[in-house]
Amino acid sequence: MQIEFNSYIQESDKTDLIQKEVDNFLASERFDFVKTLSDKKYQNQCHTIFERFKDRSHFVQIGIGGSSLGPEMLISALSKNTDRTFHFINNIDPDKTAQQINQINFKDALFYVVSKSGGTAETLASFAIMVNELKSHGVKESELANYFVFASDPSTSQLRELGDDLGITTLDIPTNVGGRFSVLTPVGLLPALFAEIDIEELCRSAFSFGSELSNLDSFKKAVSMILNHHENGYDQTVFMPYSSRLRDLSFWFIQLWAESLGKKDKDGKRVGLTPIPSYGATDQHSQMQLFMEGPLNKVMLLINIKESEHDLKLENQFDHPKLQKLSGFTLKNLMDSEFFGTKKALEEQNVPHIVFNINKLNEENLAKLVIFFEFLTAVTGFCLKIDPFNQPGVEAGKIYSFEWLHNL
Repeated sequence: MQIEFNSYIQESDKTDLIQKEVDNFLASERFDFVKTLSDKKYQNQCHTIFERFKDRSHFVQIGIGGSSLGPEMLISALSKNTDRTFHFINNIDPDKTAQQINQINFKDALFYVVSKSGGTAETLASFAIMVNELKSHGVKESELANYFVFASDPSTSQLRELGDDLGITTLDIPTNVGGRFSVLTPVGLLPALFAEIDIEELCRSAFSFGSELSNLDSFKKAVSMILNHHENGYDQTVFMPYSSRLRDLSFWFIQLWAESLGKKDKDGKRVGLTPIPSYGATDQHSQMQLFMEGPLNKVMLLINIKESEHDLKLENQFDHPKLQKLSGFTLKNLMDSEFFGTKKALEEQNVPHIVFNINKLNEENLAKLVIFFEFLTAVTGFCLKIDPFNQPGVEAGKIYSFEWLHNL
């Protein structure tokens, strides 16, 4: 992966600060989202379940936040299985849920219920609904173990206790790996297997790259650029891959960045780097006007894929000036021209941006992107004097939601 930096402000030297916080991070238990990648037991758990249920044609993941966004991203980016249908029950909107229920073949489905804490209300609500639907299809409670697999904390989880009561297998989500950092644990590895994604290569590449990131100048430069621009009023981060297959990577990044870096620091000051999801070339026709000529308060993260898996010729015989101009090129040529044209225009407008160039979209390179942005998020949080691994604002909302519900 090659990284290009384009900064247009005078940056202060943050070498000592970044190295200190990198060392603090490496010594903390939260570095486990890299360490656990080398532990084959998580991959083996997933393979055991896959062998048991590999004949199922519908895979239904029930989860919210990191329990769904990461797996959705893996499937949309790398899935090689066109015979199996994937459903992600990731919200409690009753109309959407009813629509999804009508699309599921219940007798030929595996339901994967994912909750790190084991007490996520939205996830448990969707689980209850799916159980009711299965019972309406003639499935007895004693047979639920033939349709469900759980994933939760290996030690303290009410969902695990429920699984034990019902005879349902529960996979382990490593204790020190938070939900938004869990895509390369069983949370994402099990659905990846059903999509014929090479999970061994995913974990190998992520562990190898994650183990060397702390020593890479390009990584430290990325942290430095984010911090320096933040000090100069650049409090928004645009994430823009030039790939439809990576559109869900944008939404995965949005949770990672927002939930990790938007909170009060140790002195009680409100800190935030607001992420904006985007993808090229589509959003050149919607958001790009703002990015180009709007307030200079955004750092853009662009992803460029050099080789596409497919290409289509634009050759045509129509008597139309623009169609004739396109006739000698391919769709990939056009996509590349849009990317490089945008990049040059951003440079002219002095819009700061970092470009991540990968040769092709595969397990090796997607894993590198995932671990880079997880690592970047963690170290940036430490440098901003916040805990990038908690979410007190989310927890407060949960408490008030239950208060309201019990007053009905």
